[in-house]
Amino acid sequence: MAEKKLEIIPKKARGEDGYRILSIRVREEIISQMDVIAKKTGHSRNELIGKFLEFGLENYIIKE
Repeated sequence: MAEKKLEIIPKKARGEDGYRILSIRVREEIISQMDVIAKKTGHSRNELIGKFLEFGLENYIIKE
């Protein structure tokens, strides 16, 4: 009878997945708006924040 083995793969250290944790303060009204969008789209708040940040970084201008 073959001996069974439990294979355990070590986790990557935090930050090695290409993501970093960011903590911010946001007005309650913004959170409420995001909750509505999250409910309508099925995306989490975290996913929406990432999408909004990516869009902003790709479409911003600096006025002198």
